[in-house]
Amino acid sequence: MKGIQQTNLEAYYADNIKDAETPLNISMITGGHSNLTYLVEDAKGTKTVLRRPPTGAVLATAHDMSREHRILTGLGGSPVPVPRTLALCQDEAVNDAPFYIMDYVEGTVLTTASQTNKIVPPDKREALGMHTIEVLANLHNLEPSDVGLGDLGRREAYLARQLKRWQGQWEKSKTRELSHMEEAHKLLEAKRPEQVGAGIVHGDFRMGNFLTNGDKGKIAAVLDWELCTLGDPLADVGYLMNDWNGPGDTRPSASGTGESAVSCGGFPSREALLERYEALTGRDTSAVDYYRAFQYWRLAAIVEGVLSRYMKGVMGDDGDVDRFRRQVDGLAESAVDLASSNSL
Repeated sequence: MKGIQQTNLEAYYADNIKDAETPLNISMITGGHSNLTYLVEDAKGTKTVLRRPPTGAVLATAHDMSREHRILTGLGGSPVPVPRTLALCQDEAVNDAPFYIMDYVEGTVLTTASQTNKIVPPDKREALGMHTIEVLANLHNLEPSDVGLGDLGRREAYLARQLKRWQGQWEKSKTRELSHMEEAHKLLEAKRPEQVGAGIVHGDFRMGNFLTNGDKGKIAAVLDWELCTLGDPLADVGYLMNDWNGPGDTRPSASGTGESAVSCGGFPSREALLERYEALTGRDTSAVDYYRAFQYWRLAAIVEGVLSRYMKGVMGDDGDVDRFRRQVDGLAESAVDLASSNSL
């Protein structure tokens, strides 16, 4: 199987995972250009999960297994639900790349409204929405040093650093001139709010990165900590608000489309989530439209990078170039619309 050295991994499990019995049955959960995730079931039926970088990855800093493992380990036992880490292997001779192993957590990743309709009963959606914002508040209320993550990144000037980084990425990868991207960047620079405090920022906090127990209205585990750093917690709030597209919302979600997992209805409003977040953290969310604009602009730069790679043929020929272009256009327009708000 791609990314798996079966014999070596069976020997590693036998030596490092308590009570594991070989042979192992290994299947891929998610693949692609992000980190690869595998379900590992031993001879007794005990399930664990293995994460490793994509095959052929050249940017080690973008696929740092020890960093992901460190974050999950630090958050273990905190009010933020994450899988328990079991082992970290940095010896590339074992499986051609570093990897880590964590507990298997039961749950469903929700990405579409139709999926949510099947998994989450209408009378559990209010609770699931409130648990979502409570988990985010719990993350932001943590003092990074208390969970061993005090040196995960720079705490100050988060927005300034992000704006510089993604403007540079846009300039390197853009496939055409797009006035909305330039206008959004100017507005975001001019209206940049002062950062108040700092905390752990997940970087991709949305329903598509949670394991959800729909029948309980709970998040069982928060996944995909690749983009986690220290900085302005309100960036996560803005990102979640962009993904919280209820029925009738016309702006893109965090996936770049119009639909999200909550588009089926029955979930708390954005206003209710923000009110709950303020009550739990004491943070002022009145400038949330700025952070929403920033996240739309940032995502547009990311998607343009994907578009550029497809157009250069380095990601195969299965990319819908027109779809990516429309996504970037919609994201950039939404960024300008929100950044131009009179409330900012």
